[in-house]
Amino acid sequence: MATLIHTLVDHSDDVNYCAFSSTCLATCSLDKTIRVYSLNNFTELPYSPLKGHTYAVHCCCFSPSGHVLASCSTDGTTMVWDARDGRMLAVLEQPSGSPVRVCRFSPESTYLVSGAADGSVVLWNMQSLKLYRSGNVKDGSLVACAFSPNGNFFVTGSSCGDLTIWDDKMRCLNNEKAHDLGVTCCDISSQLISANTVKNESKAAVGDWSEDDVSAWLCAQDLADLVGLFKMNNIDGKELLNLTKESLTNELKIESLGLRSKVLQKIEDLKMKMSSISVTIPDEFLCPITRELMKDPVIAADGYSYEREAMENWISNKRRSSPMTNLPLPSLMLTPNRTLKMAIGRWLETPQKYS
Repeated sequence: MATLIHTLVDHSDDVNYCAFSSTCLATCSLDKTIRVYSLNNFTELPYSPLKGHTYAVHCCCFSPSGHVLASCSTDGTTMVWDARDGRMLAVLEQPSGSPVRVCRFSPESTYLVSGAADGSVVLWNMQSLKLYRSGNVKDGSLVACAFSPNGNFFVTGSSCGDLTIWDDKMRCLNNEKAHDLGVTCCDISSQLISANTVKNESKAAVGDWSEDDVSAWLCAQDLADLVGLFKMNNIDGKELLNLTKESLTNELKIESLGLRSKVLQKIEDLKMKMSSISVTIPDEFLCPITRELMKDPVIAADGYSYEREAMENWISNKRRSSPMTNLPLPSLMLTPNRTLKMAIGRWLETPQKYS
């Protein structure tokens, strides 16, 4: 049963959004201000309210560390504040000048996304506080956004009901009409099912892939530059499996021998996975980062097991949070999980596992 703890009545107009850090609560309003409260006793911090926007403030969010606060407004700007003393760190102007409806930090605070009423979406570099990439959705205003726990991709939702998935270089991985009416909110679970939108390759369903599934697969194989070409030629899963050296050369006009060879090798790898595995791999044998069968499992400080190479790459990219929980890792030590490795070995040696 829920119990009312406190009521805050400081805003003079409608409250549009609220956000928590580990120590603070931030609220934003049509009254053009952002107010910040301590979670200890819900008293307003000395520097609050934050003033700078000239029109209604639609959204606010804390960085994962809680040290930085972002807010966005009808005035076409996203403002970045120091949450410790209330200093304004930057005013990020939407290139189109359109009202900004939503803003979100990536899990490692590397980027800040801002989405606007005209469908424009901007990825800001938080180190330089400069525009890094930008894009546009097909229809509607951007009103919702969420990052994946590992920060490799994010999703935006629009007022016309579309959901669009972008990678961290602002390449569109997928777009679909998800709702009849507008999207109002979206989020991504910390329990990753996949790092991309491709169907599980361990199931022989590649022949049923759509063109968007093929595009996502290309991005996952570091072949994102071919997405436009494949879409132009309507390459779906069935067409993908039938591609040959001749069709890549004569029909798709891929001139580079090295690139053709890479595509063909990736397709062969895909066919091997389809033909070799006839049952679903037990989930505990899959690396949470790559969603592939682990060969050298290790236990991280969060208690979860990962493929060694995948976790080492995660750490080498200066990520210090758990891929599973998004909480800080108390240690970067990786311990071999020999018990799990032996269990995977026994599973692989069991004849009925294979066709």
